[in-house]
Amino acid sequence: MMFIEAKAQCAMCRAVLESEEGKSTAEGVNNGIIYLMSFPYILVGGLGFLIYWKYFRTKKV
Repeated sequence: MMFIEAKAQCAMCRAVLESEEGKSTAEGVNNGIIYLMSFPYILVGGLGFLIYWKYFRTKKV
């Protein structure tokens, strides 16, 4: 099997994010990544809570 190394950012994005002038841009990109990654954790946590609530809570008679 042959593997090809790939970079995560294009050359222009990397240049802007690494420059001193792009600090607000880099912060915006990082905040966007955190924003997008929070939804899968919220969905999985909510699903886990619903499963717990349905099957493991004590039933009052």
